[in-house]
Amino acid sequence: MPNRSMLPILTSALLCSSSAAWSQQTPPPFPDGPGKDIVVATCGGCHDINRARAGYTPTGWNTLQHMMQNFATPIAPEDWPAVTAYLIKNFPERPRPPAAIIAGPVQASIKMWDVPTLGSRPHDPLATKDGAIWWTGQLVNKLGRVDPKSGTIREYTLKTPHTGPHGLVEDKDGNIWFTGNHAALIGKLDPKTGVVTEYKIPDPKVKDPHSLSFAPDGVLWFTAQQSNTVGRLDPKTGEIKLVTMPTPRSRPYGILVSPKGIPTLCLFGTNKLATVDPNTMVVKEYTLPDATSRPRRIAITGDEVWYADFSRGFLGRLNLATGAHKEWPSPSGANSQPYGIVFTKGAIWYNESFAKPNTIVRFDPATEKFQTWAIPGGGDIVRKMDVTPDGNPVTANSLTNQVGLVEIK
Repeated sequence: MPNRSMLPILTSALLCSSSAAWSQQTPPPFPDGPGKDIVVATCGGCHDINRARAGYTPTGWNTLQHMMQNFATPIAPEDWPAVTAYLIKNFPERPRPPAAIIAGPVQASIKMWDVPTLGSRPHDPLATKDGAIWWTGQLVNKLGRVDPKSGTIREYTLKTPHTGPHGLVEDKDGNIWFTGNHAALIGKLDPKTGVVTEYKIPDPKVKDPHSLSFAPDGVLWFTAQQSNTVGRLDPKTGEIKLVTMPTPRSRPYGILVSPKGIPTLCLFGTNKLATVDPNTMVVKEYTLPDATSRPRRIAITGDEVWYADFSRGFLGRLNLATGAHKEWPSPSGANSQPYGIVFTKGAIWYNESFAKPNTIVRFDPATEKFQTWAIPGGGDIVRKMDVTPDGNPVTANSLTNQVGLVEIK
């Protein structure tokens, strides 16, 4: 069984989408019925029980059941059917904004692959130099790889139980680096041998490494969301240095190192972006105009940072050199929850993670026009995107247990 201290972090991530609304009012009692006592006692022991009210489809609840079983939630096997049936009956999926499908000049198709292990919760995708698509199986302690040409899939089991692999990136030698979100470590997998090397976070207060990005000099930068920290790891020495964000509870989230070698990130707990001086580790924050903005992932073009404003349903752009700012409402509306985002082939591509179905959105900066595609199978939820060597976006879809490839014609 995993360390119980890590379960609140896990379950918070799984069921946090509506917690803010419920915290502002007194929710009604949980309905009576078979399974209620187990749900209240067990789920409520690790996180705010009212997060269950977020609601899912029957398929979604069954997927979440497998996720929780993978992470050794203390419910007896014979009790799971009643628990899942209770949740399906009493907490159906909330109303979601219909996907706005917009035609446009670009032709693209979306191909999906099912992840072999149920309840993997594929979190971050990675497109590697050899043309493969990797993903982190956050709740099964595995990294996975699919060859899009042959469809061959392989999973690699990690070294430490319940590592909680999260972020994913490739180094120049083809090694796959990941954040151990539940084990307070940075890991490196050699795909040729399957050997995993671990680098423990030196500060015991920093427990949740999140996203990561390599700098041109080979240094690996990473965020730790709940720990409010950014770190750098030198692969040559294994040394890790950490810096705390100036704004308390700012929740450093998506991070990219710019072509100039500047670590740039979004602060999901507030309306800010930030950069880190790669030499001194001094942090500079940039405040977005709307106080309710919550940027979650970023893409970079020169001095301009594009961000997915998760809370407001906007695509935004901030020029770090001039301060010029502009934003556009996402096609499926204020509740569409823009999330994973990349820049490729002259356009911004991102996901609307709460639209029904999820969409892949293309935004042309030259014309300021949108084009959208529905993700086959619904999509739920593309938390991050990456780009193949030939410029095609890749996705990991957490609730549908899939990875995907957007082939731009």
